[in-house]
Amino acid sequence: MLIDSLARYSRMDASKPKLPSEAIDLYNLFIHGEISRRDFLSGVQRFAVGGLTAAAVIEALMPNYAHGQQISRTDDRIITSYETVDSPDGNGTIRGYLARPASADTRSATKTKLPGIIVVHENRGLNPHIEDIARRLALANFMAFAPDGTTSLGGFPGDDYNGGLLFGRINAQRMLEDFVAATRWLKNHPDCTGKIGITGFCYGGNVSNTMAVRLGEDLAAAVPFYGSAPPAADVPRIRAAILVHHGERDTRLASGWPAYEEALKAAEIPHEGYIYPDAVHGFHCDATPERYNKPAADLAWERTVNWFNQYVRA
Repeated sequence: MLIDSLARYSRMDASKPKLPSEAIDLYNLFIHGEISRRDFLSGVQRFAVGGLTAAAVIEALMPNYAHGQQISRTDDRIITSYETVDSPDGNGTIRGYLARPASADTRSATKTKLPGIIVVHENRGLNPHIEDIARRLALANFMAFAPDGTTSLGGFPGDDYNGGLLFGRINAQRMLEDFVAATRWLKNHPDCTGKIGITGFCYGGNVSNTMAVRLGEDLAAAVPFYGSAPPAADVPRIRAAILVHHGERDTRLASGWPAYEEALKAAEIPHEGYIYPDAVHGFHCDATPERYNKPAADLAWERTVNWFNQYVRA
């Protein structure tokens, strides 16, 4: 198991959470549906001390998509579109956000085929942060497709709370089939090389691991961020190169990495895994500043892009 050596500067991170870690834990319970909205709002009250109001605590914990946007939707270095994919074994169709470098424009004299990356959201649907991740991959010279698992109920409604409610109403197996359909669509896209990788966050990390099992040779690489590992008995079916990211303080999920690593070793699957010091669940999401750990996020992203370059572009 690889424990990341970020300690020398992670303690100096200017974006280190200002709220008590218990407040962030409360938020994580809420967004994962383990406590109700009422319990979350009630629980926040105990952190409203020292002149900090409950409303201020809630505002600090909630996503700020403008704050977290790194690549503008109108950036002329990329081209984007919303595409709808048939999903006969799922919910009928799934809509997603496609982002590519401008060189992929059919009018470009330098147009070449690109490797594809599927980006899977958390348990709230395709929010602006995940679209921004797709744009970041486009600037890294991939074609990225971010499907919206809540398509069958109208798509992401504009806020994470209601997105989570929609997400919870959708049949999980059909939603997984929607992601399978989206992945196969990207693999067979005329502008794609046919080599595919996948990354995702929390629920999307779970899907990344599951798809590695499900797709076998059709998937070149998977990079789950704080996702649950697949059952050990399924690991030998994986053919993709696996790169795993966990936060040290996300103990429930991070504690599952050693067993997953052993299963990957036994199956002789290329893999690496990192546990980032002082990082919480959701540490990569700069749209939630109280969870965001910039040193860990930057290093995890660098490793992710390098992994895809090695195993999907090569």
